[in-house]
Amino acid sequence: MSEDNTTQIDITRIMQMIPHRYPILLVDRILEIDAGERAVALKNVTMNEPHFQGHFPGHPVMPGVLIVEAMAQTSAIVCVESLGVAAEGKVVYFMTIDNARFRKPVTPGDSLIIEVTKIRSRANVWKFQGVAKVGDQVCAEATFSAMITDK
Repeated sequence: MSEDNTTQIDITRIMQMIPHRYPILLVDRILEIDAGERAVALKNVTMNEPHFQGHFPGHPVMPGVLIVEAMAQTSAIVCVESLGVAAEGKVVYFMTIDNARFRKPVTPGDSLIIEVTKIRSRANVWKFQGVAKVGDQVCAEATFSAMITDK
């Protein structure tokens, strides 16, 4: 990656970096990345996603837990990009989710922009602040930590 945080990462590379696959892969593209520090990701929300069958019929709303999962996946990409070859064969697990707030529903047709920023990292534990927006409107935010470990 270049040092100017303008390099994008496409879905093919994302799938090489993290183990998630349909229907739980929730990051379509990395729009900006500063390895080891922050990233901005895109999740295009579509009616074709399986959770909309039951959440909620006639009023589809993306579950908040999936928005937080999209933040976590974006954070995992930050970690993997930072560690490079040292990240091969590793997996990133949630440890904590704090101060999660859901401010506006996310619905099919929305382009969810996820920004995560590292608060700190010590050994194999990383802590992040995440914000998810549609346009200029904050939809969700949370602070969370994850551990990078062998599979």
